[in-house]
Amino acid sequence: MNDKNTFRNQVKESLTGLTKPLYEDFSYKIAGRLFQDEDFKKATVIGITVSKQPEVDTYQIIRKAWELGKQVAVPKCHPKERKLSFRTLTEFSQLESVYYGLLEPIEALTTEVTANQIDLLIVPGLAYTIEGYRLGFGGGYYDRYLPGFAGKTLSLAFDNQMIPNFPVEDHDIPVSKIITNRETIKIL
Repeated sequence: MNDKNTFRNQVKESLTGLTKPLYEDFSYKIAGRLFQDEDFKKATVIGITVSKQPEVDTYQIIRKAWELGKQVAVPKCHPKERKLSFRTLTEFSQLESVYYGLLEPIEALTTEVTANQIDLLIVPGLAYTIEGYRLGFGGGYYDRYLPGFAGKTLSLAFDNQMIPNFPVEDHDIPVSKIITNRETIKIL
């Protein structure tokens, strides 16, 4: 576990060096690649996080999904059970700030979307390998959610989030695709 924290800190540090113009440019390029992706085009229900810098900007992706008539589902953490659920999001005013400044859906204004209703799950992470393994932020929420998810998965990453390797555990499930500002890496 300690090794993973070392990798997390290294990647976080490299991301803080990303200037606002580069952050915007790279996020725009990643979104453009995603919009051309077949899995995105075919999906009617998309599971996606509401980004917080320095993660790839997902606001523009959420807006585009709405414009295309797709249903957007965003995660809600349940810290007591250490579980994740997804809820519909039809406007940004349905979000509230929770712990660590993360934005999550307000339960009274949104409805739950089950794992089998989501066609494409955009899985967040801090670092990725070319094999599709991801290093999360340390909460393990997606590690617990992914075994029960059968749809398509992909991740969005800046080039400096791609690292040669980090400790992979038995329960780690790779994503099937990673879209960076330079390329689309198909894994499965």
